[in-house]
Amino acid sequence: MTLPSSPLPPLPPERLRSACDPAVFDFDTTAEVGASATDLVLGQERAVAAIDFAVGMRLDGFNLFVLGPPGVGKHSVLERLLAAAPAPASPPDDWCYVNNFGDAQRPRALRLPRGRGALLRDDMNRLLEELQSTIPAAFDSDEYRARVEQVDHEYNELQQRAFEEVARAAGAQGIALLRTPAGFSFAPMREREVMGPEEFEKLPQDERERIGEAITRLQQDLEKVILRVAGWRRERFEKLKKLNEEVTMFAVGSRVDELARRHADLPEVVAYLDAVRKDVVQNAEIFHKQRPEQPFEGMAAGMSADLPPTRRYLVNLLVDEHDAAAPAPAPAAPVLREDNPTYANLVGRVEHMARFGALVTDFNLIRPGALHRANGGYLLLDVARVLGQPFAWEALKRALTTREIRIESLGQQYGLVSTVSLEPQPIPLSVKVVLFGDRQLYYLLHAYDPDFARLFKVAADFADDIGRDPARERRYGAMIAALARERGLMPFDRTGVAAVIDDAARTAGDAGKLSLDMRRVGDLVGEAEFWARRGNRTQVGAAEVAQAVAARVARADRIRERMAEQIARGVVLIDTAGATVGQVNGLAVYALGEFAFAQPTRITATTRLGDGQVIDIERESALGGAIHAKGVLILSGYLASRYSARRALSLSASLVFEQTYGTVEGDSASLAELCALLSSLADLPIRQSLAVTGSVNQKGKVQAIGAVNEKIEGFFDICAARGLDGSHGVLIPAANAAHLMLREDIVAAARAGRFAVWAVAHVDEAIEILTGTPAGRDDGGGAPDRGTVNQRVLAKLAEYHSLRHAPAGGRRAGAVRKRRNDERRR
Repeated sequence: MTLPSSPLPPLPPERLRSACDPAVFDFDTTAEVGASATDLVLGQERAVAAIDFAVGMRLDGFNLFVLGPPGVGKHSVLERLLAAAPAPASPPDDWCYVNNFGDAQRPRALRLPRGRGALLRDDMNRLLEELQSTIPAAFDSDEYRARVEQVDHEYNELQQRAFEEVARAAGAQGIALLRTPAGFSFAPMREREVMGPEEFEKLPQDERERIGEAITRLQQDLEKVILRVAGWRRERFEKLKKLNEEVTMFAVGSRVDELARRHADLPEVVAYLDAVRKDVVQNAEIFHKQRPEQPFEGMAAGMSADLPPTRRYLVNLLVDEHDAAAPAPAPAAPVLREDNPTYANLVGRVEHMARFGALVTDFNLIRPGALHRANGGYLLLDVARVLGQPFAWEALKRALTTREIRIESLGQQYGLVSTVSLEPQPIPLSVKVVLFGDRQLYYLLHAYDPDFARLFKVAADFADDIGRDPARERRYGAMIAALARERGLMPFDRTGVAAVIDDAARTAGDAGKLSLDMRRVGDLVGEAEFWARRGNRTQVGAAEVAQAVAARVARADRIRERMAEQIARGVVLIDTAGATVGQVNGLAVYALGEFAFAQPTRITATTRLGDGQVIDIERESALGGAIHAKGVLILSGYLASRYSARRALSLSASLVFEQTYGTVEGDSASLAELCALLSSLADLPIRQSLAVTGSVNQKGKVQAIGAVNEKIEGFFDICAARGLDGSHGVLIPAANAAHLMLREDIVAAARAGRFAVWAVAHVDEAIEILTGTPAGRDDGGGAPDRGTVNQRVLAKLAEYHSLRHAPAGGRRAGAVRKRRNDERRR
């Protein structure tokens, strides 16, 4: 057994922080940095290539999913790339809904070139205004009235002559033809006077029979005349109808023909105008006050008395891609971002109007959705919001699958309402959908939605950070300059840029990385400029950046201060001096919003004779998470494999985080827990001026953990408040040494010898530093040397084993020997 000549030395101060050297920049202030289109797209080469591929790929299903954490600039980068993309070969079209005169419940969709939709709408509005004056004027003209009177006079004469013939025939037989409110009737006459019933009864029987037979024949003749009159009325009606159509056509035809010539290159529009002409001719009465004597048939099917009937001739311009203020000959594809992707906001809706207690609608109340407005371009959606809206995700997939936008009422689909609605003609869809979301949602959709992989074949994965070297620091400086220029901020000098880069490394949690959280960087740049202006500076330097960082912490650290106060007052028990068996300072991280900090927490271990079980009190009390429980099981495996590989582990131990009343999660305290157990077994006190963080595997190797900077700083603040004396420090995993970006005051304390950080790779290195006793590493030559930590642990476990398997008398003797050995060790 070979023991190390001296304990592991602490890390030198220069390894505790990797500061950016301002001399790496070739400018004095960011005002000297030239603008470049790629300055704000840093470290995202993989994502940019994926976006470029998705934008250029025109096959179905190559929609884009942009994944990555919030703040890395997904939206801004994508919008810049789309703005720089080449214009489409054919500009997006306008879309209109117009009345379907054959079936008003199924409005027609018209596709028009860019700018022609507004033109058609305005043309129809003008046409409607003209018809509302020209048609009434045509029907009020003297010529029209004369022609109507001529038709009426002709048929009145026919009718009058027919009834006069019947009256003459009846008079010749002594019978009068009478007109009554109920119609026509016959009555006998004497001396040109109608006889009354009594007088008629006094007539001879044969005379009464003759009169009755004559009246019967006359009634038959009258019925024939009435039938002829009905036919004449129909003829009159048809003549007047033809006259009305002729007059209406005269008023409408030339104007509609003019519109047809203007839109002659659009066959669908010409066909629509022809349908308008026919419908106006058939329903001219809606343009003027209907006179009772005019034989109109009433309004056509689909015309509701609840809405103005002339609405049927309007044009509902659903999508207007024309922008009169943009004279560019090749318009860019539309880029639409929908922040509230409800079902109706995606695919459109049919609105209703309340009329006399009922809901009515027509094609003018069809409203577009985001898919309509983005048709021919790009639709940007947040996938979490889409999934959070009922029916929205299925509607989006259906539209992308069928490549058409179908406006349907959910109430009609599910029978929730009985209001009459419309079935608009579907509109062809050609859109590139871009979803934004985190990586978890992307992989969940890939795993559980079979349609997702077919519809979203391209993933643009935005990186969280980039590697750090002088070249990348210079590019980062150019990005900071671009941010300042874009936001109209005062320039940063070299030291200010270097300070922002140092904060980016700190945010990344790795001295060799730089965070790509553009939101945080942009906020820090803006906050630092605020303090520079308040201090009447002309440029932003390192002092202002440091002030911005300090102010940001001060705004968020109320809870941290309260917890530190509880430790300082002794309410929460944390020792930073002395030594105690089975007790160690662990380090716990608390994340409150975007602010994270750490505080020490006391971890204690007790050991006793038992059956090999290590009791995790946090887990037993349902306060321990799954990962923490895994860490305890791993250290239990390490104890059994290293110290009791050939015999049963006759140990019972308990581990607990003292004064914690919430859930404990993570395995970063497993090294501290293992050291507490070894201290209890070896009966060696642990220095309370030290804190420990790190996880271990079953081989005793120390593994990296997260938030190493926050953990060191949390313990440093407690020790500094009580006074640093050179004995304080923190043990971290060796793998985390490259992640250190500690505060300047900690580096200064380490340089002065008042604080230390050790990077340990194995539990033996940690226990040596904590107890000041050699661990007794096994070099293959046999048992560890006497007095080392491992030898004392083996001795205690051997004693437990002998006590557990000895007879009852032997157990009592063993217990006596145990007490004597304990007294000698003390």
